[in-house]
Amino acid sequence: MVKRPLFFYGWVIVGIGVISTVLIYGTRHSFSIFFPHILAEFGWNRGDTAFMFSLNLFVYGLVSPFAGSLGDRWKAKWVVLIGSVVLVLALAGCAFASELWHFYLLFGFLVPAGTSFSGWPLLGPTLAKWFTERRGLALGIGQSGSGLAYVMYGIFADFLITHLGWRFAYLVFAGILAAVLVPVYLFLFYSRPEDKRLKSYGGDAALVLPTSDKMAQSDGGWTLARALKTRQLWLMALSQFLFWGIASYLVLAHQVKFALEAGYTSTFAAFIYSLFGVFMSLGLLSGFISDRLGREWTMTLSVLLPLVAFLALLSVHDASQPWLLYVFAIGDGFGAGLSLPTFNASLADMYHGKHFGAIVGITLAGFGTGGVIGPWLGGYIYDRTGSYTSAFIFSIVCLVLSLIVFWLAAPRHAARLRARPLV
Repeated sequence: MVKRPLFFYGWVIVGIGVISTVLIYGTRHSFSIFFPHILAEFGWNRGDTAFMFSLNLFVYGLVSPFAGSLGDRWKAKWVVLIGSVVLVLALAGCAFASELWHFYLLFGFLVPAGTSFSGWPLLGPTLAKWFTERRGLALGIGQSGSGLAYVMYGIFADFLITHLGWRFAYLVFAGILAAVLVPVYLFLFYSRPEDKRLKSYGGDAALVLPTSDKMAQSDGGWTLARALKTRQLWLMALSQFLFWGIASYLVLAHQVKFALEAGYTSTFAAFIYSLFGVFMSLGLLSGFISDRLGREWTMTLSVLLPLVAFLALLSVHDASQPWLLYVFAIGDGFGAGLSLPTFNASLADMYHGKHFGAIVGITLAGFGTGGVIGPWLGGYIYDRTGSYTSAFIFSIVCLVLSLIVFWLAAPRHAARLRARPLV
């Protein structure tokens, strides 16, 4: 006997995605707020200090394929719980760091390891399993917390650091993760609809199955080894390498320090940082656009908006034209946010299956490899030239290249890719 529930539990998983991405990725996004205060206390140069952020992104990308693969093979609930505990302990440790290598170890290695095993390498594939239809919408909403994290960790971190110091701020963030994230994962998280005796959303989705029924999940024949033989996967990883790893994170790591040196107050710089997060969330919530407009054209919009934003940033020379920073926050925020569900839905269109977590991890490795370059390169260029101009121009070039590569990956031909015979 089959019965239809009043509410599809997949939307609870979407809600967990929002909460989790706020708390988890806020630990990374807050770096730009902590950066000036750590520089002021220790006096290290920008390149060496920003390298902790580059290392964070690199390790995240390096570990993500293993995290995704482990989530495919083991019970993902326990993977995310272990990752959450590692993240809590690493953040608490940052409060006691006193040498550069302490930050490299804690923020550069342990924080991204915990992030990988508790974050999107597990959450993305989970949402893709719960939603066959409206996948772009579900992925966008589920990841919208990563935009809201800029608001929470921007304004809140600035407040804590101003009044209590950056060390206490790290302890507060660790406490919030322990009090909220761990219980949510423990009691509410299910990685597959089958675990709740449901089908994924779409067609007969939201139909409860009798306990005795066995769910056979179609994987389209994809294994990680087979996916690695397709040029499309490498092109998608390269697109992430250019868009997020280099272009976006080069700017994000240094934007607060850039605004301070242009003459703006720390409160205004934190506000712009938070405004970026607001519009990033709106972009993430607009993931349904790619379901209607098409993945490539939506990604085109996702690149054009940051291009305008970066040009506005290049036009900032003093504190006389704050509207330029508003243009930056709105354009880069919405474009960056819209790119994420578009990219994730494209990848799911092409490679969805029981090995999808490991495949997502490969693209995140591309993101992480770019990430080890972007923030460090921005600091290095400033240390050598005394200006961020060349760094921001380089980011613009990488944005354009990322769009070209995405079109070459051609997610519009996903059905053709999936129909290839097994070899």
